[in-house]
Amino acid sequence: MNSPTQIPDLNAIQEAAERIGGTTVNTRFEKSQTLSHILGTDIWLKFENLQFTSSFKERGALNKLLQLSADEKSRGVIAMSAGNHAKAVAYHAQRLGIPATIVMPKNTPNVKVEDTKNFGARVELEGHSLDESGRYAQTLAESENLVFIHPYDDGQIIAGQGTVALEMLEANPDLDVLVIPIGGGGLIAGNAIAAKAIKPSIKIIGVEVEAYASAYNLLHGKNAVLAGSTIAEGIAVKEPGQLTMQVIRELVDDIVLVDEEAIEEAINQLVTIEKTVTEGAGAAALAAVATHPHHFKGLQTGVFLCGANIDSRILASVLMRRLVRKGRIVRFLIRIHDLPGTLADITDIVGSAGGNILEVSHQRMFSNVPVKDADLYLTVETRDGEQSRDILKKLQNLGYHTTLIQD
Repeated sequence: MNSPTQIPDLNAIQEAAERIGGTTVNTRFEKSQTLSHILGTDIWLKFENLQFTSSFKERGALNKLLQLSADEKSRGVIAMSAGNHAKAVAYHAQRLGIPATIVMPKNTPNVKVEDTKNFGARVELEGHSLDESGRYAQTLAESENLVFIHPYDDGQIIAGQGTVALEMLEANPDLDVLVIPIGGGGLIAGNAIAAKAIKPSIKIIGVEVEAYASAYNLLHGKNAVLAGSTIAEGIAVKEPGQLTMQVIRELVDDIVLVDEEAIEEAINQLVTIEKTVTEGAGAAALAAVATHPHHFKGLQTGVFLCGANIDSRILASVLMRRLVRKGRIVRFLIRIHDLPGTLADITDIVGSAGGNILEVSHQRMFSNVPVKDADLYLTVETRDGEQSRDILKKLQNLGYHTTLIQD
């Protein structure tokens, strides 16, 4: 049994696996034929988004809670989290009869806040970042004599997270590289320890979003500003843990950065190809393979899908934006004579060319057009860019001054 202030070894991670086994899920680990073909590497997906609370965080949280003393359990626990650690602590604390308080940043997606409350935890929304929330949670822990459950910089949490690699390498000992998102570093630290102990030749590649390249900065001696909004709020951490950073420096082969566009595309690919939902942080590892193919070409690559707690509105927006990017949804601006029957003629042209009109808007007052004319905006669903251009040509050939509005 390792302590909260001790970096775990393989033995501690194996003990954690025995401790939490039967309660957490040994999630699916499968090769994606389609993604492997697209990305030029053998992609093996670890579906940690299929845990009961939809993230890997259950492993570390449960391992930690099961090692509390009777006195600590009776006093209750407190955690700070952007969502997944919160849900994991709240769920397993409820199962074990332990009172739980969770401090979350004010900008946490509502789905994560509500899910945490539904597990019976007291939720406090405080601070605009994990760092601010963490400071408030520490203060509350001291004033109310609660046990603070750190989301990543805790040896028992790290050990629990490391159980993912045990399952992956047992299922496929031939893996060449693991691609692991980094927020505070608990996931990559635990799995780097386990994987390197079992197979020293395996590569460990960490992934951070460009706006929050905290571990990347420390590893490469950079001083990039850490700020801004990101769809990967689960890994938007300004400073990794002290324990986790020690492991990263020693065992992680490299850290790569991904942008928002790559993460959105990865979310879209996982939904459309694998029929599985991931949050931004959960798709970051796949985004890294697509963005930095030289690290993975020809290798058996284990990709961590670490969570699925994405707001439904954000998910819908991502999927629609990808259709726009790929030319599946387009907008036409058409200058028309504002006369009866004109709109019917245009819709007939679009329909006969195979387009599906989603939205129609007339602009008469706020455009520089003659008083008897109007600007007509059509939002149209098409098969692809070629069909969009075909519709454009048909409208222009029939005398309508038409522009295809590009993204």
